Amino acid sequence: MPEKKLLIIGHTWPEPTTTAAGQRTMQLVKCLGEAGFEIIVASTAAFAEFSFKPELYGVAVKSIRLNDSGFDRWVEGLAPQVVFFDRFITEEQFGWRVAEAIPGALRILDTQDLHSLRICREEALAAREEFSTSRWLQHECTLRELASIYRSDCSLIISEFEYQLLLDLPKISPVLLHYLPFMLPRVDEANIRSFKDREGFVYLGNGRHRPNIDAIHWLKSEIWPGIRNQLPEARLQVYGAYLPPDVLKLHRPEDGFYIMGWVEDSLAAIGRAKVQLAPLRFGAGIKGKLTESMQSGTPSVTTGIGAEGMHNNLPWNGVITGDAKDFADAAVRLYSDENVWYEARRHGIAIINQIYQGEKLGKALLEKIARMQQDLEAHRTGNVIGAMLRHQSMAGTKYMGKWIEAKQNSAS
Repeated sequence: MPEKKLLIIGHTWPEPTTTAAGQRTMQLVKCLGEAGFEIIVASTAAFAEFSFKPELYGVAVKSIRLNDSGFDRWVEGLAPQVVFFDRFITEEQFGWRVAEAIPGALRILDTQDLHSLRICREEALAAREEFSTSRWLQHECTLRELASIYRSDCSLIISEFEYQLLLDLPKISPVLLHYLPFMLPRVDEANIRSFKDREGFVYLGNGRHRPNIDAIHWLKSEIWPGIRNQLPEARLQVYGAYLPPDVLKLHRPEDGFYIMGWVEDSLAAIGRAKVQLAPLRFGAGIKGKLTESMQSGTPSVTTGIGAEGMHNNLPWNGVITGDAKDFADAAVRLYSDENVWYEARRHGIAIINQIYQGEKLGKALLEKIARMQQDLEAHRTGNVIGAMLRHQSMAGTKYMGKWIEAKQNSAS
């Protein structure tokens, strides 16, 4: 069998126990590793407390540096057939180097979510304005992200909503996109805790993700009081790594509001609760906390942003609302009515088993990679915009990177 090497270049080392992005990367590692790829993960970041353990996944790791021509020599010697970038920023930094050093390698951008969409929505919320796609199209971050998509041979889009958005507005060719949500195992309802074996509410969210911080504050100030008025003994446990001081100060056991911090097994923590609350007012992509709710059989109350692109018009795993009072009332109803709770749970299991079929999605990804590799030259010839952007942006990024490297070398 011919050697198959896959390089994943990450902005940070994956953290599968703290972020949905980390889980996503490890799903790709599992899928491609089982397909026979030798996998190397590289990053400019330092390993942190929650970084993945390479030996558990059978991958090699490499620390790399920005603005370093040593990377070019290393990647040329490594000669991977496929290179993944874990977000558009990483592609901006290393895409041109990969294209120059190993032009025959397939370059794939895993967008994780559309960062520009999340940023534009946050800015609209802060300005108390309605989000508009016309403003999104003109935003600097959008232009950078779209350029990265065009420069890549293929971009993985995690959300059905974002996939359609890219087709409809900037009118990116579907040849350059591949819809790939989370790749998850099938859920068997028989293995899930019952209504009577659960208690309390739960929220899960990494403290370095700004939509989570906003959601926790909105939950504490406007939604949780409405729940406690109806359920005076109710308890909410907030889990998440890297929670900042302003969130830690919200810990109020007397109000039933508990800031718990990081939890190693988030699925188990969510599976002990009756209802997950996810009042996300901005964001993008699909939400790991909500797929974990469905996997663990825990109904959820969330917003339109939270559920966006996640259920493809199947009935939701609970209730979707953007009003604080309706949110609280829906949470109480799910928590109190066993029949409503079980119906919501069945909806969530159906969503996982129909949309997030890991084996089927993994097979489609491998087929997409194989098709592109069979005639990569023809694939790239059809991407004229990408060719223009690679010519222009590679030149600018390339010479800026070389200038920075030369300046660093002269100072040392």
